[in-house]
Amino acid sequence: MEHSNKDEICQNCKQQFLIEPDDIAFYDMMHVPAPTFCPDCRLQRRLAYRNERSLYKIKCALCNEDTFSIAEQGNPYTMYCADCWYGDGWDRFQYGRDYDFSRPFMEQFKDLYRVVPVRARFVTSGSNLINSDYTNLVSHLKNCYLVYNSDYDEYCSYGSEIESSKDSIDCTMIEGCESCYGCLNCQKCYRAFYSVDCENSNNIWFSKNLSGCNDCFGCMNLRKKSYHIFNQPYSKEAYDQKLKTLLNGSWSGYAKLAEQARDLWLEHPVKYIHGRQNTSVSGDYINNSKEVHRTFLATEAQNCKYCMWLLIKPVKDCWDYTEYGDGAERVIDSLTSGLGVADIKYSSFMVKEVFDASYSSDCQLSKHVFGCVGLKNAEYAILNKQYSKEEYEALVPKIIQHMHDMPYKDAKGRGYKYGEFFPIELSRFAYNETNAQEYFPVTKEQAIEQGYRWKDFEEKAHQPTKKWSELPDDSTGIEDSILNETILCQAWDESSTKAQEHNCTKAFRLTDYELQFYKRFNIPLPRQCPNTRHFERLKLRNPFKLWDRTCAKCQAPIQTSYDPTKPEIVYCEKCYQSEII
Repeated sequence: MEHSNKDEICQNCKQQFLIEPDDIAFYDMMHVPAPTFCPDCRLQRRLAYRNERSLYKIKCALCNEDTFSIAEQGNPYTMYCADCWYGDGWDRFQYGRDYDFSRPFMEQFKDLYRVVPVRARFVTSGSNLINSDYTNLVSHLKNCYLVYNSDYDEYCSYGSEIESSKDSIDCTMIEGCESCYGCLNCQKCYRAFYSVDCENSNNIWFSKNLSGCNDCFGCMNLRKKSYHIFNQPYSKEAYDQKLKTLLNGSWSGYAKLAEQARDLWLEHPVKYIHGRQNTSVSGDYINNSKEVHRTFLATEAQNCKYCMWLLIKPVKDCWDYTEYGDGAERVIDSLTSGLGVADIKYSSFMVKEVFDASYSSDCQLSKHVFGCVGLKNAEYAILNKQYSKEEYEALVPKIIQHMHDMPYKDAKGRGYKYGEFFPIELSRFAYNETNAQEYFPVTKEQAIEQGYRWKDFEEKAHQPTKKWSELPDDSTGIEDSILNETILCQAWDESSTKAQEHNCTKAFRLTDYELQFYKRFNIPLPRQCPNTRHFERLKLRNPFKLWDRTCAKCQAPIQTSYDPTKPEIVYCEKCYQSEII
């Protein structure tokens, strides 16, 4: 059956959005209705359930041992450490309840969601974390500190989306890298500093889009080159001599060099998409994928749309799926789920061989569950109550119909029938604790007006002992006594109100490992707290949004995440390959 485009008005932002034939075909395959929220508002809603970076020290409610948590003690949720939560020392069915057809489904789910114990932070079973407590959404780490959404790393600090890397600080989206600092979207690089979109390159500084290069400074779009400064070739001897004058470890000097490098970057074209070996894709940061559209950060995905962070291959037949993968199939409007999951609808944190799950959270090794929380090795359950196969199959259609007949209404009157992810107001977290604030930032006043919770972060008990402006300009000869200082963040000092919008911690301290790293590579001390540095680094990544443009060279139509109001020179694939490769 052929389908045609349908125009809809988003319940939330009131903007028009398009439901295309491939959308309708997917919804038919999944036996679900079309959504009433636009793609951006659907993504915002999912991200409001994902707290990546806020960590608190608490006591596990089961074993009473100290642990780190993404929610404060008595949140009002009951928090278990990972060992207790994954263990068999508690009964997940004791919280089960009958379905009440006199109340909306979401109200009943909210009641269950608040009483079932929660995993204090998201680490998978058998994650093998060694001296890496200050982390979240991670596995297989050793000696890592304040690292998020990362796996198989050693001696890494202050980073996110770091995979199989070592000895790297303040990086985002790196894989197979070692001894890197201040980098974004780099693969298989060694000693890369303040660089973006580079691969298979060594000893590079302030560079962008290098491949197979070594010993380059302030360069752009080079392939298999050595000893270049601002794209100009040097002899090895002249390069080494010039580098000594450039790399003086001066914070003010490095700021000027970064500005100079970025001016040069703008003189050279960029490809309309970050990606390779793709067939029929749209979005950005996509590799080895086929029929993937309006998707960002995906590897080996097939027939997916409106997805994000599908970095563990493979993934197939998914719509509105945010984060994970690893064999996931047929997932719709769900968050942080993976490892052999299939037929997942409107759910979150479903991990390891979960099948046929709807409106559920934090389940594992389970199948045929509806409205459940925290189940393990379960099947045929509704609101954590066990049913026979026949009872389950008879009751679920009645609940779905009830969700249509008695939809949940949030504080702003937005309706939630079957076919919509959970309302933001049911999230365990305040809006500004979540990734939603990174990608859809709002002020406190805007959040409250929308009915979202907002957290006013308490100022740290320790007061700053040194202002950022009082730090030495270069790292030469810095005494270890700096480790005893509490440094006032530059962002907070300049505007505490604005700084709080990205969860600036006001003050920060240095670790011994990072200080030795700065000394080893002649890097000046940071002036901003880790959260501020993270948000500044994200400015180097393209927004997860698409614009219709034309190639700056041949005028062919392209769809790209490069904002047309920005100064980049954007080429289509053919023009870029002919000029750069």
